[in-house]
Amino acid sequence: MLLNASPVKQLALQHGLQVLQPPTLKNEDVQQTITRFNADVMVVAAYGLILPKTVLQLPRHGCLNIHASLLPRWRGAAPIQRAILAGDTETGVTIMQMDEGLDTGDMLLKRVCTIEANDTSMSLHDKLAELGAQAIIEALQDMEHGNLHPEHQNSQQATYASKLTKAEAQLDWTKDAKQLELAVRGYFPFPTAYAQFGETTIKILQASLGTGKEAAAGNVIAIDKERIHVACGKGVLRLEILQKPGGKALPVAQFVQSFPVKVGDRFSTN
Repeated sequence: MLLNASPVKQLALQHGLQVLQPPTLKNEDVQQTITRFNADVMVVAAYGLILPKTVLQLPRHGCLNIHASLLPRWRGAAPIQRAILAGDTETGVTIMQMDEGLDTGDMLLKRVCTIEANDTSMSLHDKLAELGAQAIIEALQDMEHGNLHPEHQNSQQATYASKLTKAEAQLDWTKDAKQLELAVRGYFPFPTAYAQFGETTIKILQASLGTGKEAAAGNVIAIDKERIHVACGKGVLRLEILQKPGGKALPVAQFVQSFPVKVGDRFSTN
């Protein structure tokens, strides 16, 4: 497998900037290297680990984090996905002064982003990445001019965005179709929603809400050129893009040509 440098590293090297990639920031030699930069501020984005107190105190103005939610809602590892899964209608970016806690520091600047009805975690991530880039530039300019006004978080309003697991992405057809539609969008592209059809695990990459006759949860109640209609505990989920093991992601019209699914068949319930 060929490993490629990230776009950030590639751009840094193009401009002759030093790139450090330590596995941990707890190492004293690494901390000494960072100290020698004599930085005014450190900007952290999607680092994934809590910075040691020593590192937080190295820059003169501390460390700023670009967090992909409107804190204190969705502290933690997967704020984008959890916002979609919860059915939130908006999220955003918070520029935060980092402390020793998990996304608990003072809020310096917020920017709101609407979650559209067709947003997936991928599309929302891309929108928030752009918004975050704009917000951190604004925050740094405000810092330079002394215009930042830290705001403490209300921990009583905090929610936690726990790390995603593959197991949770299995669809439970006894649930409301809306919950499953949110799951398909929230788990795309990782870990990707899936369902059991006999002995086969089928990934569901795109789906929408539908209507139809009442049937047992998991039953296929209709198939047309674009969708497989599956009964849920409440409502109907229309499967639109599917992928079988070892295969490509296919629209329903192509998927059913190579996979034996028909009206009356049933996806397994958890």
